[in-house]
Amino acid sequence: MSKAQQVGQQVLNWVDDRFPLTSTWKAHVSEYYAPKNFNFWYFFGSLAMLVLVIQIVTGIFLTMNYKPDGSLIPGTNVSVAFNSVEYIMRDVAGGWIIRYMHSTGASMFFVVVYLHMFRGLIYGSYQKPRELVWVFGTLIFLCLMAEAFLGYLLPWGQMSFWGAQVIVNLFASLPIIGPDLSTFIRGDFVVSDVTLNRFFALHVIAVPLVLLALVVAHLVALHEVGSNNPDGVEIKKNKDPKTGIPLDGIPFHPYYTVKDIFGVAVFLAVFTTIVFFFPNMFGYFLEDNNFIPADPLKTPPHIAPVWYFTPFYAILRAIPSFLGTQVWGVLAMGAAVVVIAFLPWLDRSPVKSIRYRPAFFKWILAVFLVAFFGLGILGALPPDGLRTILSQVFSVIYFAFFLGMPFYTRWGQTLPVPERVTDTNGRRQMIFGILMLVTFLGAAIFAKLV
Repeated sequence: MSKAQQVGQQVLNWVDDRFPLTSTWKAHVSEYYAPKNFNFWYFFGSLAMLVLVIQIVTGIFLTMNYKPDGSLIPGTNVSVAFNSVEYIMRDVAGGWIIRYMHSTGASMFFVVVYLHMFRGLIYGSYQKPRELVWVFGTLIFLCLMAEAFLGYLLPWGQMSFWGAQVIVNLFASLPIIGPDLSTFIRGDFVVSDVTLNRFFALHVIAVPLVLLALVVAHLVALHEVGSNNPDGVEIKKNKDPKTGIPLDGIPFHPYYTVKDIFGVAVFLAVFTTIVFFFPNMFGYFLEDNNFIPADPLKTPPHIAPVWYFTPFYAILRAIPSFLGTQVWGVLAMGAAVVVIAFLPWLDRSPVKSIRYRPAFFKWILAVFLVAFFGLGILGALPPDGLRTILSQVFSVIYFAFFLGMPFYTRWGQTLPVPERVTDTNGRRQMIFGILMLVTFLGAAIFAKLV
């Protein structure tokens, strides 16, 4: 051992005596044994962490020049907040790429999180003993939606202003507490400069702290019970009697850290392509109306949320107002998100993975995906008679998928689950993933054309 290595080891020993650095590294990385049959679906958890880092870093740089001030610049109809965004885009060195990375990261965050949740759905990652892991993940999803909504107002553009106005006003329909709650959220009787400052503080400080705490809890809970795998086999049941190491497990580092680097490279290729060539993503990531300064006296002809909220917004609009109140639609929209957290108790199937479930479950899942994509498309379009009917049909399918689980997951004959994990090449999963991507892009293009 060279002298430099000796000094390095002495420094490490000094740190370990005062902080569990090496033991933490071993417990959660180098000696954390993950199933050896992970496929590409397991990239998205790591990618979500990557996007979180991108959002935090770019957000820090944006706050250095952004001013949360809704007052108008004298002699113009442009607010200080809107002008500060334009200043970042035009005059700050590298400001345009930081802003585009942040706006693209917001949408890509939901892309990888939706795919991460879908992987948990098809492989039963929410079943015992991972119920708490799933609940933490659902709370992260809720927190992420809140963070995205709060940040959506900050550019103080026409769509962000009126979108916030519509969403906050929905809380007023809640019985008893609704009016006071909506006023409390805005900090005023209308969306104003007070609302902007309040949302800015929550977006950059309060919600990110909660989000980071939930991510840590999610990872700690995951590493306590171990990762699921495409077969749904618990690798801790088959351990080497001498070493206690799972026979079907391999160290997360270096095997999966290297594998994740490949996923990161592919993701960054897509991410940078969007940032440099399609930062608006045809109006999905950055809407055209948001390049117009907010005008409280001029309502846009069609107000719709960003694409990742549209499925739930379509459920809201699908419920007709009753006795002059939209409370049932608001409750349905909230229930559509909250019901996801109850999957561990709704699913009564004796097997975890979709590989060993009856064929009809795959058809039910396919119908659910069609309904979810359909709601996403309809939520982005202006409502009319036919679209409202379709939204109602898709909403029924959405809730039937979850609420019917205690019944249909018990039906049919399941395939025998192997004692050990099967080491497959993941070809079918890769083809299925490509089909999912093509479906997503096709739905987006169709919605834009319509």
